Amino acid sequence: MKAVTLEVREPKESMSGFARAWRAGKTQRSARISFATPELLWRVLTAKRLELLKAPCGAGPVSIREAARRVNRDVKAVHGDVTALLNAGVIDRAEGGGIVFPYEAVKVEFLLHAA
Repeated sequence: MKAVTLEVREPKESMSGFARAWRAGKTQRSARISFATPELLWRVLTAKRLELLKAPCGAGPVSIREAARRVNRDVKAVHGDVTALLNAGVIDRAEGGGIVFPYEAVKVEFLLHAA
């Protein structure tokens, strides 16, 4: 199953992990998208956007209009959510138009520390 892990890691930590793997010649086993804080993660991944991820999930490219139809939402509202997900790197633009979410599963990973 092709999955993506959405994690909370400081950008500096993410880049140093990438650099270590690169120098060691390791290939990444799974896709990872990092967010600097849990608040940023949840600001980007609202309930409606998570629902929207299911629409193209593993289905190949779909148009924004088709994604809106699948989640029974207004096209304009879905367009705004698609823009936010594109900016965060969670979904991609498909060749020839539309959007694509090339994963079959999403794992969200973060650790909360005591204040």
